[in-house]
Amino acid sequence: MRVYKFGGASVRDAAGIRNVGSIIQREANNDLIVVVSAMGKTTNALEEIVVSYMAGRADEALLRWQNVVIMHELIIAEFEFPSDLLAPIRATFAAVASKLAAPLPGEAPVSYDAVYDQIVPIGEVISTQIVAAYLTHIGLPVRWADARQLVRTDDTFREGKVDWATTQSLIQEFMGDQIGLIVTQGFIGGTADAETTTLGREGSDYSAAIFGYSLGAESITIWKDVPGVLNADPRYFDETVLLPALTYQDATELAYYGATVIHPKTIKPLQNKGIPLYVKSFVKPDQPGTLVGAVAVEKPTPSFIFKVNQLLISLHPTDFSFIAEDNLSLVFGLFATAGVKINLMQLTALSFSVVVDSKPDRIPDLLDRLRTHFRVTYNEDLELVTIRHYDQTTIDRVLVGKKLLLEQKSRSTVQLVVRDNQ
Repeated sequence: MRVYKFGGASVRDAAGIRNVGSIIQREANNDLIVVVSAMGKTTNALEEIVVSYMAGRADEALLRWQNVVIMHELIIAEFEFPSDLLAPIRATFAAVASKLAAPLPGEAPVSYDAVYDQIVPIGEVISTQIVAAYLTHIGLPVRWADARQLVRTDDTFREGKVDWATTQSLIQEFMGDQIGLIVTQGFIGGTADAETTTLGREGSDYSAAIFGYSLGAESITIWKDVPGVLNADPRYFDETVLLPALTYQDATELAYYGATVIHPKTIKPLQNKGIPLYVKSFVKPDQPGTLVGAVAVEKPTPSFIFKVNQLLISLHPTDFSFIAEDNLSLVFGLFATAGVKINLMQLTALSFSVVVDSKPDRIPDLLDRLRTHFRVTYNEDLELVTIRHYDQTTIDRVLVGKKLLLEQKSRSTVQLVVRDNQ
């Protein structure tokens, strides 16, 4: 049994869905679980609907929803599905419209994250309904599975924590002895109280790992619009090269530091069971792509991860004390409360510096809270460059035209906080 995961770019239009169908048809005689993301930029559009709905602008939310419906209807129209295949999709459209038309309850404050998780995952539900309908239409015996009923999480909305034992039991019970062809959603799960949760942005890779782990898959393949894992993002780096193989450790490190090809939480479940992961191109499916697994890589290629729009925050005691354990406990608590993740940290006796994503909806409140305990200084509009398997030549290459503000090295990784020379 294998697991395939297709992201939003692969199913963004009718041509993409047909291409996905042709890839799946190659596995027509094998057990296959297909995990699919929302189509194209649907998640972004649904996030805008949440903003309108939470602001009490129901008419605006419904108008935005109609635009989402039209986009999907245009894709559906190209397939000429019979009415029985259209019925589930249209029922989902109607259910969402009904939910958005209902006003927010006025008695108690409503959690933004909870509302987010009831609306945004609809993108995955619709995309999988359409893909399943198409596969049925071309003669493949497919079952549609609702990940909200199979991936059990706690009620940490937008970052649901998986209950692995329950999830494994639910998935195995649903699949049974004869798996066949299953289409299900990435990114989403559900609580014991049947509330929808999400697994974090770009969590569909993680979903594929959850299904693969739970069923002891032969392999997992993530289908992307790139030939595999590259040693750098082509948007920021010239002359990128394909990495034909990665160890689990290297893949985990690259994901942890911000490489966007693989979701950070994806690798560990696969490593625990020795399940190989392939990253391949849905544009050129016959190319080998990248293998992540228990492989020997004799001479690792330097890899570069760029994170832009970074903020370097430095904290200094307001008295004559040092930065010690009690200060750090306070700092980490404030960051956790604000929902701000730390990308890099560096400690000296008299200061503690961190690098974070510059999020205008969270950073100002965090800075205000920090200022009640520390003297705070910060630098904006920075880049965080991480190099795995570095040497001095690779460091010099990324520092051309840059001013170095902070450097942190280990034996295999260097992180550089830089800004453009003025």
